[in-house]
Amino acid sequence: MRRNPVEEGKRWLEQASEDLYWAKDLAERGGYHIACFLAQQVAEKALKAFLYAMGEEVVLGHSVERLCRDASEFDNSFSEKLGRWSILDGYYVPTRYPNSLPDSIPARVYTADAAREAVRLATEVVEFVRRKIG
Repeated sequence: MRRNPVEEGKRWLEQASEDLYWAKDLAERGGYHIACFLAQQVAEKALKAFLYAMGEEVVLGHSVERLCRDASEFDNSFSEKLGRWSILDGYYVPTRYPNSLPDSIPARVYTADAAREAVRLATEVVEFVRRKIG
């Protein structure tokens, strides 16, 4: 049986909110690279929450930019956020894999400022989606 679209969206948004809690915690405790990665995941899940709430049955992909474009097909106000939020896509791979950073590793490259900004953007996405789907 298919879930109610709004309830499915809220379920995804709840997980995004839980992940946001841990992204903030890691950013405060020095796990900057993982906080940045989690911030990207939070935004991805929040945007998927919106798309599920709009009735989409299958939402694939990990790109915040792409998901934001998809969301703008239902609500054009997402297109205004695309440029800012798509920055988070840069945290999907290089925050986790040393081969993305020649001569270094993610744990040494990402800073408190980067983590704070990533968490701030992720928070913005969650709050924006929450206002849209309740």
